[in-house]
Amino acid sequence: MTSRLRLRDEMRGRVLIRLLRIARPAWGRLVVAVLFGVLALGSGVGLMATSAWLISRAAQHPPVLMLMVAIVAVRAFGLGRGVFRYVERLVGHDATFRVLADLRARVYERLERLAPGALPSFRGGDLLNRLVADVDAIQDLYLRVLLPCTVAAVVGGASVGLAWALLPAAGAVLLFALLAAGVVAPWLSAAMARRAERRTTDLRGELTSHVVDTLQGAPELIAYGAAPAQLAEAARLDRDFTRATARSASTAGVGAAISALAGGLAVWGALAVGVPAVRSGALDGVLLAVIVLLPLAAFEVVAGLPLAAQYLERVRRSAARVFAVLDSPEPVRDPEVAAPLPAAPYSLSVRDLRARWTPNGPYALDGISLNLTPGRRCAIVGPSGSGKTTLTAVLLRFLEPAGGRVTLNGVDIRDLDGDDVRRVIGLCAQDAHLFDSTIGQNVRLARPSATEDEIRDALRRARVLDWVESLPEGLDTHVGEHGAQVSGGQRQRIALARALLADFPILLLDEPAEHLDIATADELTADLLAATEGRTTLLVTHRLAGLDAVDEIVVLDQGVIVDRGTHSDLLSRPGVYRSLWERERHAEPAALPAE
Repeated sequence: MTSRLRLRDEMRGRVLIRLLRIARPAWGRLVVAVLFGVLALGSGVGLMATSAWLISRAAQHPPVLMLMVAIVAVRAFGLGRGVFRYVERLVGHDATFRVLADLRARVYERLERLAPGALPSFRGGDLLNRLVADVDAIQDLYLRVLLPCTVAAVVGGASVGLAWALLPAAGAVLLFALLAAGVVAPWLSAAMARRAERRTTDLRGELTSHVVDTLQGAPELIAYGAAPAQLAEAARLDRDFTRATARSASTAGVGAAISALAGGLAVWGALAVGVPAVRSGALDGVLLAVIVLLPLAAFEVVAGLPLAAQYLERVRRSAARVFAVLDSPEPVRDPEVAAPLPAAPYSLSVRDLRARWTPNGPYALDGISLNLTPGRRCAIVGPSGSGKTTLTAVLLRFLEPAGGRVTLNGVDIRDLDGDDVRRVIGLCAQDAHLFDSTIGQNVRLARPSATEDEIRDALRRARVLDWVESLPEGLDTHVGEHGAQVSGGQRQRIALARALLADFPILLLDEPAEHLDIATADELTADLLAATEGRTTLLVTHRLAGLDAVDEIVVLDQGVIVDRGTHSDLLSRPGVYRSLWERERHAEPAALPAE
């Protein structure tokens, strides 16, 4: 048990050290923020002490000139407090936002490396929560933990030193009270908040994931009558999250109560030691007000520390979730020194390729070999789960080969930079994503410098230009979120136009006719093959219609090649391909009789 607690404390310490290293470029600004924070709170303490002396001394009706220095000091401290606080907030937030911008960029860069091979291990809503809420929570480490604690240590120490110089006993009272409010209260708050913050952070992620899943699956939930149960689960998670948040708030209340109690006791303690000191002549009566009122200003320094301890627990939990993304193993690792990309034209060769999605999982591909010479078109077919999509993932450097070689003009793609590979090998995926923008902007994504004529030419080759021009707004027509305003076939054709505009030397078409009706799927497949004529193409498809136009068909089953040849060759002999062909023909609806 002791070793487990020690390990947990070490892990927390490593998280904080890592966050401090991330903030290294902003250390200069953070130091400036601390300096102005010290000046701001120091001005508050100075204002209280000087005001107390001024009021006490003025009660003795001395000449006004004897009070001028104190009067000017009060004005200076009063003005300086606001100015210094403003500069401290300005510089502190600037430094923190720079750190968050850098951290968020790191997370996005990491996600780019993880997608699509490793992202499925994170739920969409929870991943969104990590990118937004958890990254934003990390700012509290710099703004609400490090800055207040550092300023409290400096100004609190100076306040104790001032009180000690005036009356050692008063300094001792203030010291013990500040330790109680600045150390004991935060420690108790942290101990009480640890479990509450862990529960709050986890529930926030669960609730976000559940809400996102509910919104995305709303049509199906309503159609199957499952919406009430889904909403009830969301309500339960919300109640649990509210209770956890309330428990977290109660810990802050306990810390604030202890801090307020310690502040009151410090005032009474200063009064208890100050009055006898005045009577004995050890303390000037004018200074009694200073040592009594000084704790009121000094406790402003430590008042936020219990809450800072609670924020620290929240930061640790959020940072651990963010670092879980940053530390996820990469499905593909680029070489430290990448080989130069060979010159065109490009030939792609696959030799004895083996691949799997998990280190100890079954092979999704086992011994695959094929050649794609310039202008050659090859189709990969097979039943669901045969490894077709896995092959495209390996070719695009989204998945590391577990054996064999994939070469581009004789250079192993593992020796090339992944971005260089994807500049040569392009993908038109089965669930091609359309952004909530216009048709023209979705196509232009492939080449931002493309002219409108080039975009229209790409749409024409994708057999969708006539439809686009028939729309009232043409290229400026919005497609909606995920292309909700267009049909499945139109969405795939727009995605194909985008791929054609990118002008990839080698084009991978991954199940372009998936989720489409038979007539639309066959029409789209025919248009795809017509649009890619003369272009090196690898077509991964479950539809066999129109494959007589490709140079070679490779049949996969359970990750191995069970047959290959042309369309006519494969139909001339028994095998998986002919079985799939016959099943597809029998699945087609019979023609309707003429009326």
